[in-house]
Amino acid sequence: MVAIDFERNVNSTRPLTAVRAVSQRGLGGVPPTALVLIGIVSVQVGAALAKQLFSATGAAGAVTLRLFFAGIVLLIVWRSGLRIERRALPVVLGYGAVLACMNLCFYQAIDRIPLGMAVTLEFLGPLGVALAGSRRWADPVWAVLAAAGVLLLTRSGGQAGWSGVLFALAAGACWAGYILLSAALGDRTSGGGGLAIAMAFGGVLMVPVGIAEAGTTLFHPTVLAAGFAVAMLSSVLPYSVELEALRRIPPRVFGVLMSLEPAAAALAGLIVLGQIMNPGQWAGVICVVAASIGATRTARRK
Repeated sequence: MVAIDFERNVNSTRPLTAVRAVSQRGLGGVPPTALVLIGIVSVQVGAALAKQLFSATGAAGAVTLRLFFAGIVLLIVWRSGLRIERRALPVVLGYGAVLACMNLCFYQAIDRIPLGMAVTLEFLGPLGVALAGSRRWADPVWAVLAAAGVLLLTRSGGQAGWSGVLFALAAGACWAGYILLSAALGDRTSGGGGLAIAMAFGGVLMVPVGIAEAGTTLFHPTVLAAGFAVAMLSSVLPYSVELEALRRIPPRVFGVLMSLEPAAAALAGLIVLGQIMNPGQWAGVICVVAASIGATRTARRK
């Protein structure tokens, strides 16, 4: 879900996915803008469904199911490309560990604060990566705008539990690390084999944590089915439609569209979970979205 500096990360932060062939055949007639929006909605509905699963599994259990099932799907589809060089193994395993940590922090955040607030705060991770190494004249404007958005989100009253805010910021920091590791993963692996192994490794890391929190409930058929749905909505479907969209629109346009994710998360929280944010918090979301779009639009072309 990287909307910032996407041109640099287009081949690494949204790797090839489990249903690549299906997307080529079945999605060709859908406008690329609609595909991106479908992916955004799918991710946020998946997050809302995961939150509803917390009462049975807790945040750690939901993360375990998501990574486990996504890893299985990717391993099956990329079984012919799972061989990786020894020098790539540390990057792949590190990628999986960061992926697990990022999702765990994010799910802990949405267990405490509204979905829209959590996604907006998490978005500061990729925004920070985009601005950190840049020397464009407009960068301070986007940084100030994003900071204003954070202040509005956390100082406007309403649901703003500070533990949730800290978890969301930690998820954003992991997202920044995920972006940096993605570049290394793209350099040292090809196809989706590296992603498949990393996803599976992240799932393995989370298994003892998930069992410790959810116990045997984690293996209940209904819970497993819900976890599979979360994995499909949060990983397989969005990766598939975004891959098809990227074949037909420039990465810069894709990045601008992906900048709408915080707003989509706020709407999903409102519609699916009944989470109401006050006008000041909505203004904060808009500020971060505007900063993301601005940083993407003014990015230096490579």
